[in-house]
Amino acid sequence: MPLNNITIRTIQSTDNAALASIIRNSLAEFGANKPGTVYYDESTDSLSDIFTTPKSIYYVALQNGEVLGGGGIYPTQGLGDSTCELVKMYLLPKARGMGIGALLLQNCVDFALAQGYKNIYIETMPELSRAVQIYEQLGFKRLTAPLGQSGHFGCDIWMLKKIAG
Repeated sequence: MPLNNITIRTIQSTDNAALASIIRNSLAEFGANKPGTVYYDESTDSLSDIFTTPKSIYYVALQNGEVLGGGGIYPTQGLGDSTCELVKMYLLPKARGMGIGALLLQNCVDFALAQGYKNIYIETMPELSRAVQIYEQLGFKRLTAPLGQSGHFGCDIWMLKKIAG
């Protein structure tokens, strides 16, 4: 799946069902479909509504009109003005390992910088070990406790990356 056939755009309401399916199927695939995760969030079914919040954005990757996945930036409560959260970053299995996640993440970082954020926070879990490895390779550092109030008590890996001085 060459990247030159990939389109990145912001979320639309017509993407909601496809993204909810990708998120829930990905979590189930890795045995991470447990309480306290986005798997059980009602908002997963209406992501386009959430990302109308100021200083938030959600990017969707498409190929020939098919939603391949997405990822976003959100000003999670309790993080303060200088830190945002990277949220709901999931891809279809066939879209993984092709650089699409990196492309989505770069869009998210660019948006975060433009909004004046200095740090990006992530909550994840051991079941998503490949994602954790990628985040570490990209400079995210593990924390010993969560930041903010995401409500995702099922996530027990917390990471932070400084993106600006």
